[in-house]
Amino acid sequence: MSEIVSIQWFPGHMAKTRRLIKESLALVDCVAEIIDARIPQSSRNPELDSLCATKPRILLLNKSDVADPSANDEWIAYFKTKGIMSIAADCKSGKGLNRFLPLVKELLKDKIERNIDKGMAGKKLRVMVAGIPNCGKSTFINRMVGSNKLKTEDRPGVTRSRQWIDLGSGVEMMDTPGMLWPKFEDPSVGEKLAFCGAVKDDVIDTELLSRRLLETLSPSYSQMLSARYKLSGDLPADGAELLELIGKKRGMLIPGGGVDTERASAIVLDEFRSGKIGRISLETPHEVKG
Repeated sequence: MSEIVSIQWFPGHMAKTRRLIKESLALVDCVAEIIDARIPQSSRNPELDSLCATKPRILLLNKSDVADPSANDEWIAYFKTKGIMSIAADCKSGKGLNRFLPLVKELLKDKIERNIDKGMAGKKLRVMVAGIPNCGKSTFINRMVGSNKLKTEDRPGVTRSRQWIDLGSGVEMMDTPGMLWPKFEDPSVGEKLAFCGAVKDDVIDTELLSRRLLETLSPSYSQMLSARYKLSGDLPADGAELLELIGKKRGMLIPGGGVDTERASAIVLDEFRSGKIGRISLETPHEVKG
């Protein structure tokens, strides 16, 4: 079995983002935290809890279309028991996002009533959109506003500065750059973030990462792996062996008959992230401590 991938990645712009969020909170009424539905616990930045403690919050479980449907339901139920409003959505297709604005108005109903009492019935509600890198914040805002007003790329670290977007329905949103936190106390958190693409691949040994991903998936999702890569029989527990099998099945050979494991690694990571292997979740509420 491969050793867990140790990851610590906190570029300088993320410290700047922390300051930006802290300074901007006085300007907003609530925070929409975008998290990855495959890893709802690991993709929640613990620093947001302290930074945004004074603001109501909505959790949007993005990429729910590539997460395990039963796990999505469990997470929504779990957050409800914690008194946190949440919705499962797919920001690329827009599925589930029709529930977002009604949820904002439900969350801020006291604020709306106070505005009416003060004679400011038309005052716009302001929402800060926050989350880790590559969680889909810009895609979410583009889908909500109906046009590509923000630059979106499928890699972490593209959004850099404060941007206000008017949704034209009594709500304005402020985008913020993706932010991780300086130290992952639990190394498995950093590893799961890397599996899902929240950490740049160029700071990681991607071959080791793909081996660890296969070792993580094979106990619960062996049928999906077997079907995707046309494997038969019991899958090896060792990620390196499984990666070799996948490379052979895909014809990824190098001169001499060996397997091009670097190429196979890139394929495995890409096909997991895009949902081609299947709808997979790496965390359930039962694993949450406390």
